[in-house]
Amino acid sequence: MIKVLREAFMVTGFVFVMMLIIEYLNVLSRGEWQKKLAANKWGQYLLGSFLGATPGCLGAFAMVAMYAHRMVTAGAVVATMIATSGDESFIMLAMIPKQFLILTGILFVIALIAGVLTDRFLSRQMRVDVDIPQGFEVHGEECKHFSAGVMVTQWKNCSAARGILFAVLVAYLIALLTGQVGPKEWNWVRITVLVVSSIALLIVTTVPDHFLEEHLWKHVARRHALRVFLWVLGTLLVVYLANLRFPQWQESIRQKAQWHWLVLLAACLIGIIPESGPHIIFVKLFADGTIPFSILLASSIVQDGHGMLPMLAYSRKAFIKIKLVNLVVGGAIGAILLAVGY
Repeated sequence: MIKVLREAFMVTGFVFVMMLIIEYLNVLSRGEWQKKLAANKWGQYLLGSFLGATPGCLGAFAMVAMYAHRMVTAGAVVATMIATSGDESFIMLAMIPKQFLILTGILFVIALIAGVLTDRFLSRQMRVDVDIPQGFEVHGEECKHFSAGVMVTQWKNCSAARGILFAVLVAYLIALLTGQVGPKEWNWVRITVLVVSSIALLIVTTVPDHFLEEHLWKHVARRHALRVFLWVLGTLLVVYLANLRFPQWQESIRQKAQWHWLVLLAACLIGIIPESGPHIIFVKLFADGTIPFSILLASSIVQDGHGMLPMLAYSRKAFIKIKLVNLVVGGAIGAILLAVGY
C-alpha cells in the first residue's frame, strides 16, 4: 500500500509540474503563431496534430475555440483529438516515457492523415452550424518581464496561492532528492523530474500575481491536481487490490488472446467519455505488460481527455460527429494491429 501511495504522489507531482510549465509557455506565446499557421488547410492539420500532441488539454481547447470561430475545419479538430491524450500524456510521460514518445509520433501521423481524409470525404457530413464568439483566452501582459523590485514586493505581500504552491514544490523536490518518491537510483528519469520540478518552482517564484492566481492556482492546482491524484491513486488501488484477490488476472489477460479483443472494445467505448481519468487503467495495464500496444494506441486515438468538453457547449452535433470519426479510426487501427500481433 505504501508503494502505491508513493507511485501516486510521484506521478501526480510530475503531472502537476509539467502542467505548470505548459500553462506558462502557452500564455507566454500569446497564441499568435496558432493564427498564422491556421491560415491554410495543411497548416490547420499540422497545427491540430501539434497542439494535440502537446501534453494536456490546452491545445485541444485552443483548436475547439478556433473551430467555433470558423478559423479551422472539422478535419483539423479530428486531427487534434486523435493526436491528444489529454492529461494522460503526463501520466504516460511519468510511467512509460520511451513508449510515450513512440506513441506520440504514431498519433501525429495518424492525426494528419485522418484530418485530411475527413475534410476530403466527409466535409458535407461533418458540416454543422457553430459560430460562438468565444475563444481561447490568453492575456498578453501576464508574463511580461518585470523588475526584481516587483518580485520582492510580491514576496513581501505573498499570497496564499503562491505560498502553498511554493511549499508543495519544495516538499516535492525534497522527496525526490531523498528518494521518498520516484526512482531510488540516480537515472535519467529522476534527473528529468528534478529538472522540470525546479523549473516549475522558478516559475511559481517569479511570475506576476495575476498569472499565478488565474492560471497556475485556479486552473492547474485547483481544477486538475486533485482530480489527477484521485484518478491515479484509484487506478493503482484497483490494480493492487485485484492482484491481491485474483493474483493471476493480469497473466490471464496477457496470455489469452480473446481477452484482448474485449479489452480493446472497452478501451474504445470508454474513450468516448470526455474526461481525463478513466483511460489511466489502460496506461497502467500496458506499463505492466498486461495488454499489447494496439490497445493503448486505440485508447489514445479515441479518447481526448476533456479536450472535447467545450465542444458540447458549442455544438452537440459536432461533438458526436467528431467522436464517431475518432471511434471508427481508433477501433479500426487497434483491431488491425491486434490481429497481426501488436
